[in-house]
Amino acid sequence: MDEGDPHIHVERRVVRADAAVRNLLASTFGLVADAPSTVTTGCGRRVPYAMTSPRPESVTCLACREHAHREHLRFADELEGLGRMAGSVVTPDRAAEAARHHRDLAARFAG
Repeated sequence: MDEGDPHIHVERRVVRADAAVRNLLASTFGLVADAPSTVTTGCGRRVPYAMTSPRPESVTCLACREHAHREHLRFADELEGLGRMAGSVVTPDRAAEAARHHRDLAARFAG
């Protein structure tokens, strides 16, 4: 862990770090995990959790921004595929809406 690192990073698993995902897991299983004190980032560093953000406007580490951009695009593609699967509980419209959200996040991380 680099104590002198002034940058704000994203967690390596940026898509799963979203508050909506945590809320879904908490409501499904009735469990809420404590936030970790340190996390691995998109650029490969270990930093305090407090030095991370899922918001594109807050992230100052360029490698983390590129990582988040790629991860959100990859997840958007997965969501669209999920909406097209036969028997999926996610409708194509909902999958497309979620994919648009992640593509928007990807564009904000790229910009």
